[in-house]
Amino acid sequence: MESISSPKNEKIKELVKLQTAKGRKKAGMYLLEGEHLVEEAIKERAQIKLIVVTSNRLEDYKNLLAQTDVQVLVVSQDVFHKLSMTETAQGILAVVEIVKQEILPHKGRFIVLDAVQDPGNLGTIVRTADAAGFDAVVLGTGTVDLYNDKVLRSMQGSHFHIPVFQANLQEYLPILKEKGVQVAVTALHRDSKDYSVLQGATDVAIVVGNEGQGVSDDVIDLADVVVTIPIFGKAESLNVSIASALLMYKTKETKE
Repeated sequence: MESISSPKNEKIKELVKLQTAKGRKKAGMYLLEGEHLVEEAIKERAQIKLIVVTSNRLEDYKNLLAQTDVQVLVVSQDVFHKLSMTETAQGILAVVEIVKQEILPHKGRFIVLDAVQDPGNLGTIVRTADAAGFDAVVLGTGTVDLYNDKVLRSMQGSHFHIPVFQANLQEYLPILKEKGVQVAVTALHRDSKDYSVLQGATDVAIVVGNEGQGVSDDVIDLADVVVTIPIFGKAESLNVSIASALLMYKTKETKE
């Protein structure tokens, strides 16, 4: 095990760069912080390059570290504070390789995000898609970085269970349509149908949009069906992650 006690160490400076989307993209790696997420990464055999542990918590994580042969870096609390993105650090994080999903699927149930920007919303949607047994999550242009620390905490490791793809929706959605996948866009539209039309859908791409602007007009134009969730109270709209959950679970209902 290597030990580092100075925040000015060059290796630590390189790891700090992974706190930004630019740094993650350049290095092809991201930081995954917290005992549960590191344990999930080990269990799912993620491409872990390094595990960083504070010296005062090394004994606490002895059994967890014994589950992998990944290199362990022991650091001081000052050093870990430099790397940590949480208010209550648990003293452990992993440096994980970003594995690009190159082959986009053409059949199944997909949740598609058109410029969803809130990290908590993205993380919750991925986690819900995992729970709902969806086949993939597709991130369109303008969607927040999947490896943002707030997204990772919100996903709780679900990105290890379900494929998450980046795609140009103008190019990808027409391909899905050609393959027989129904494109269902959520929007307030004169031709909108109640979301119950999604009940039992097996090959479907549900598109949800930006928190403020909704789904873009260009993407709405590609829809096979435009759906809306009824509002029975006085709220103007639903949070995009809540709406996504209702829509995804509607497809899992059996038609009578």
